[in-house]
Amino acid sequence: MTKPLQLAVVLPTLNERKNLAALVERLDQALTGISWEAIFVDDNSPDGTADEARALSLGDPRIRCLQRIGRRGLASAAIEGMCSTAAPVVAVMDADHQHDPNLLPGMLAAIESGEYDLSYASRFADGASTEAWGRPDRVKASGLANKLARKVTGVTLTDPMSGYFMMRAETLRKDAHRLSGVGFKILLDILATVDAPLRIKEFPLNFAARAEGESKLDQTVVFEFLVGLYDKWLGRFIPTRFALFGTVGALGVVVQFGALWLILNLLLGERFIYGHWSNNTTFNIANTLAAVIAMTFNFVLNNELTYSDKRLRGFAPLLRGWAKFAMTCSLGLLTNVGSAAALKAMGFHDVIAVLVGIVLGSVWNFALSSKFVWGRY
Repeated sequence: MTKPLQLAVVLPTLNERKNLAALVERLDQALTGISWEAIFVDDNSPDGTADEARALSLGDPRIRCLQRIGRRGLASAAIEGMCSTAAPVVAVMDADHQHDPNLLPGMLAAIESGEYDLSYASRFADGASTEAWGRPDRVKASGLANKLARKVTGVTLTDPMSGYFMMRAETLRKDAHRLSGVGFKILLDILATVDAPLRIKEFPLNFAARAEGESKLDQTVVFEFLVGLYDKWLGRFIPTRFALFGTVGALGVVVQFGALWLILNLLLGERFIYGHWSNNTTFNIANTLAAVIAMTFNFVLNNELTYSDKRLRGFAPLLRGWAKFAMTCSLGLLTNVGSAAALKAMGFHDVIAVLVGIVLGSVWNFALSSKFVWGRY
C-alpha cells in the first residue's frame, strides 16, 4: 500500500536547469522515510528548466513541473505551487542549493507534532552562518531589510525575509486570496496577512553559495521589497500597482519640465522673459519633444518596475509596447482635458477641475496600459 503523501516541496525556478538533478538527489537523501513530492514552478525559463524538470519526472513520479507562461515573480510562483498540491504540509525553498534540504525532516516533525503552525530556516538565528555565502554586502543588506520589515509589519522573527519555510497547506490556502504575491519574499507576505497568530519554530541555517547559474534576483530586488511592504501597509487603500503607476507618472512630470528647460535653454538658446518664452512656435515644438521624452521615460520605468512581472524584452516588443503606450496616453490626455473643461463649465473651481481631470486621466491610462500594453487587468 502506498504511503500517504506527507510533504510537498515547492521550488520556484528561473534558469535553474543545471541545478535540478543534483537537488532532487539531495532531497531524496534528506527525506528518506518521508512520502514527498517536489514541485518546480518555472517562469518559462529560456534555459529549458521546465523541460529538465519534466525529464526528471519521467524517471521519478515524485517530481512535478508547473510551467507558467506570461507570469513572473518568486512570491506568486510559491503561492501557485503551494496551492497545487494535495500534501497536507508544504515547504518552499530555493532551487540553487543555498538552502540545506537536511533541515526538512526536522521542520516537518515540528509541524506534524501539532505544537507549531510554521517552521522556517533563519540565516541570523543563533547557530546560523552566512560565511559560505561569500557575499558580505548581501548579508548586510538582508540584515537592514529584516530590520525594516520587523518595524513596518510588527513581525518579530530574526529572519522574516527568509525564503525557506514550511507550513500546513490548509493554513496557506485559507488566506491565499489575501496574499499580494508581490515581490520575492512570500514568508513576510504570509506573516503580515494571516490574522491568527502562528506558532513558529526557528531553525538555524548555514546559508550556502549558489551552486550553478546566477541569482534570479535582478536590479529591482530592493524596489520589490519596498513595494511588498507598501502593499501590506497601504495596499488596501490604494492598489499597489496603481500607486506605482501614479508615482511614475508624477516623476514623468518632473522629467518633462526638465527636458523642456534643457531643450529651450541649451539646444535652442531661447530665453525665459517675464514668465514666458520668447517664441511661441519654438516653445510648442520643444514642449512636444519634452512630452515624448517624458512619455518614453514613463514607459521604460513602468516596464521595469510597475509591470516587472510582465516585462517586455527585445527591440520589437518594446517598440510595439511604446507605440501602444503612446496611444493610451493620448486617450488619457483627452480624458484629462475633457473632464476638466466639463467641470469648469459646471462652475467648479479651476484647481478642483484640473485635479479631477488628472485623476481621471491617470485611471484611464492605467486601465488601458494594463490591458493593451502589458496584457493584464
